[in-house]
Amino acid sequence: MMILEDEQATLKLGQELGALLQAGDQIALTGTLGAGKTTLARGILAGLGYAGEVPSPTFAIVQQYEPPETRLPVAHVDLYRIEDPEEIPELGLDDVLIDGAMIVEWPDRLPDNFWKDALHITLEITAEGNRRLTWTAGSAWNERWPRT
Repeated sequence: MMILEDEQATLKLGQELGALLQAGDQIALTGTLGAGKTTLARGILAGLGYAGEVPSPTFAIVQQYEPPETRLPVAHVDLYRIEDPEEIPELGLDDVLIDGAMIVEWPDRLPDNFWKDALHITLEITAEGNRRLTWTAGSAWNERWPRT
């Protein structure tokens, strides 16, 4: 567990995480609305070299980022609006992992077996207004997370 005191701390942690990201990686971000999932995703993309604005993909569902803007292809996915699991194959998420990585908000819309080797991050708003970050990490993350 770690406490992120403000938006800058969330962005900084995201940047550090983005520097660790490799092709095939999945990051599952869970938390209530306003908990900081998109802010953490913005930091991850910055850590991958992306210098532009990172909108929430709530309406687009999948926002792709490609080299040369990022050091590897990455999809920022928001499954909040997915109501029918039958819609998910149409998103082509498996294809993303061939040579890229994936950051997914509201990952509970996907079956558990999709996340077998993912880094699961949960963000919670504390009574003080900070963010409490907890995680579980698949074996692909053994040497990279938690950070030292």
